[in-house]
Amino acid sequence: MKSAPTSPEPEPPPLDVKRIVSTLDTHGVQYLLIGGLGATLYGAERVTQDIDLLPRTDSENLARLASAFRDPGAFLRVGGLSDEEARALPVVIDAKSLGATEVTTWRTEAGDLDVLATIRGEYGERRQFADLIDRSSETIVTGVTVRVAALQDIVESKRFAGREKDLEALPELERLLEQTD
Repeated sequence: MKSAPTSPEPEPPPLDVKRIVSTLDTHGVQYLLIGGLGATLYGAERVTQDIDLLPRTDSENLARLASAFRDPGAFLRVGGLSDEEARALPVVIDAKSLGATEVTTWRTEAGDLDVLATIRGEYGERRQFADLIDRSSETIVTGVTVRVAALQDIVESKRFAGREKDLEALPELERLLEQTD
């Protein structure tokens, strides 16, 4: 039996960090930047193609996040589907749907976003926003004050994930971590 052909992966819109963080700020969303953009804010030179967020997961904050997603026309990003096909999915963007999943991937007019409920620590333990906020730092990104997960937490999550792109990023991140100790 032949499987149905999948649509080619569509190119994401250019990443507009300013628009995304400004929109999140306007809506009062509490989150930590993690992943590649978080690493870049500590001096990493690898270019990131999306923004990874670890939001506070109470229903009020997730409702604000859902509202913020509507501004830049967010829709679920699904591998194997064209943007048109993904937009046609009957996905409701609200606090309940955002709170029901561990990881969601979104496409917006301002670029791609990944929303994670937790990241993994050194031993695989799940860490939420509340577990990481005290170690995070505050910085200005395109005129907006944001919170960034501690570099140690970003490094540990990449080590645990073990994906090729994460493993390739680790030597630089570990050097940066050594410089901050």
